[in-house]
Amino acid sequence: MLIGIMSDTHDNLPAIRKAVEFLNERNVDLVIHAGDYVAPFVAGELRKLKAPLKGVFGNNDGERKGLYEALGICDEILEIEADGMKIAVTHGTDERIVRALARSRLYDVVIVGHTHHYEIREEGRTILVNPGEVCGYLTGVKSVALLDTRKREVTIINIETGELLGAMSL
Repeated sequence: MLIGIMSDTHDNLPAIRKAVEFLNERNVDLVIHAGDYVAPFVAGELRKLKAPLKGVFGNNDGERKGLYEALGICDEILEIEADGMKIAVTHGTDERIVRALARSRLYDVVIVGHTHHYEIREEGRTILVNPGEVCGYLTGVKSVALLDTRKREVTIINIETGELLGAMSL
């Protein structure tokens, strides 16, 4: 299964459009959003994804009822199982929760956002993935991640240039 991972879209419709186009071109089977959509009007672009979207709330998602109605987003923490891999998703606002999820030994992958900085790192036997920011507001880099559960690898890609920003085998 190929999973697209995004975070911190922050209402940037042109960037969201680019991320959706990128993920659709790669025929991902599922898209995970690690929060900070911000407003429900982003649903118009996110609904153009060919794959189902699952996600969690971020600290800037003030219109939660609207996001729930538009996209079905309703959780702070999400658990997903794909090809035998256990995945936890949280925005990452509280680093203690991120560490607890990663160190719990319950998950193969923990996905976060919040910092706007892309990263792939090992935390014990768990891989921690932050796809960076789709919006590009803080770092100037608009990025997403791809998790291939069959190949057991994760990559982070700049959606504007196609540049590989990071990769790790699980």
